[in-house]
Amino acid sequence: MRRSQRILTTLTVLATTVALAPVVSAAPSDFSVMTPATNVASRSDRRPVAGGVYDAHADKTFISWSGQAADAYVQAYDHRTRTWSTPKFIAPGESDSHNYPTMIEAADGHILLVRGMHNTATVISRSPSAHSIEGDWTTYEVPSGKAASYPMPFKTFDGTLYVFYRETTHDIDKNVPTDTRQMKYIVSKDNGLTWKNNIDVVGQPFVIGSTSRPDNMNEIYIGQLRQDPLTGLVHIVYTLAGGGPTQHVHDFYHRNMYYTVFNPYNQHFYSAAWRDLGTQVDDVDQETYLKIADTPLEKPADAKTPDYIQQVGSTFGRPFVLWFTYDTNGVTHNQASVWTGTRWETKEVASGMRTREIEQVNLVTWRVYATRDGRPNIETYLLTFGRDWRPETVINTPKPVQRIELIGNFRDPARILASGASTARDVSVADGDIYVAGR
Repeated sequence: MRRSQRILTTLTVLATTVALAPVVSAAPSDFSVMTPATNVASRSDRRPVAGGVYDAHADKTFISWSGQAADAYVQAYDHRTRTWSTPKFIAPGESDSHNYPTMIEAADGHILLVRGMHNTATVISRSPSAHSIEGDWTTYEVPSGKAASYPMPFKTFDGTLYVFYRETTHDIDKNVPTDTRQMKYIVSKDNGLTWKNNIDVVGQPFVIGSTSRPDNMNEIYIGQLRQDPLTGLVHIVYTLAGGGPTQHVHDFYHRNMYYTVFNPYNQHFYSAAWRDLGTQVDDVDQETYLKIADTPLEKPADAKTPDYIQQVGSTFGRPFVLWFTYDTNGVTHNQASVWTGTRWETKEVASGMRTREIEQVNLVTWRVYATRDGRPNIETYLLTFGRDWRPETVINTPKPVQRIELIGNFRDPARILASGASTARDVSVADGDIYVAGR
């Protein structure tokens, strides 16, 4: 094993070990639920990344969510007074459920909302004051982040900001097939004031993806990226989409699951076995070193197709992912895939619910937050060693929940942000609640 690989492996194991916490044994009433806003949430395609942050300087938790017409809103919870601010409108969402906000706090304390304006632009809104959401925000388009969807921001230890996003290249160059959509990133070293993209930083036209697969599955859907809080390494799980071998059609088929880890300090990607893949993951890399599971070429919502949303974590430095498929009756089947040190092993652990987010609770166990379509409440499960699944408790919500994000650096009772499900797919209808739960 190379020295760099040994270092990365050691760092990951140390991160998990240092993060050791007491075993959590939650009673049914252990979680409390707050409702910062009612009848305001629209349908959203939000990923389980960067929904909110806790600011220790202000002792406040800041959250973001999509309201009517997918407009971006923020709110603050004051831990001293135990009160919520009123919802604050930040920027219009152009009536597209993909234009949801993600939230990150820059090193200078300013709060940033990052949005991928569905295949058109990366747009950032910046708070006027540090450690606060009050006042008139500045909203601007990032020239280096064109044709962006599904933004996923994170901050490194030195304050560098990254935003991974998927580029719809066809909207820049009409000669590129519509089902060629690779992952790119933008980087800021001045707290979000200016940005460069991966072409500027590493000279690569994209960082994860492909352009010429025979099955035309050249679209990348990252389900989740998760930054290790102690090493800063970023775990990524994703699936493929595309038109299939006979056509170029966006998101017609889904197939396969993949895992990689990104080191933001050298911009290199690695496999679960710590093979250094350099600054770009191409199709040869993902098929040779990154594949978790080989699934049939299926239409979304048909049998065995992977969903858009997945979760990723690690125990003892070994990654695991949660993902689910559908059977022909539309029933979800939750799969847990674990890296054994030499290969990926996958087994079904549950069915009937959608896994939404995960949270590490001790050295070997993660909490899984899950929902059932059309039903209220959040169910939690405990997953040990990435494979042993058992029920834990139920978090009661008055109405159904569609999305859940673990709040960055959370402080209870504001641990998770749960966006209520709207009763309509049309984002002009906004009748879901906003919930924040904790202990």
